Amino acid sequence: MAFHSFEDLEVWKRSCRLSLKVMEQTQNSNNYALKDQMIRSAISVPSNIAEGQERDSQGDFIRFLRIAKGSCGELRTQLYLAYKSSMIPEQPALDMIKETKEISSMLQGLIRSIQGA
Repeated sequence: MAFHSFEDLEVWKRSCRLSLKVMEQTQNSNNYALKDQMIRSAISVPSNIAEGQERDSQGDFIRFLRIAKGSCGELRTQLYLAYKSSMIPEQPALDMIKETKEISSMLQGLIRSIQGA
């Protein structure tokens, strides 16, 4: 692979930025259940990328990338719910939904590149 650490991966960087946006957009929400779950899902994405890469096993890395991809899908669903319930304004929610789709695609590409290595 063409990187030395998870910090070198653009998908990790983007998922960290998305996590921060989720925290920012939900900070004033009183919907504590959805807010907590969204933050957990968002944080799960870069955390699983990092954990998988640190395990030093190609199989483990792929497994954790798949978990990160699942968390990304979970977050996307929660963003739809947050937007539809007026918890988050429309445009920030749609921007974050778009970002989850791109991150999921990047994760899938990374999985494929590791499998082909």
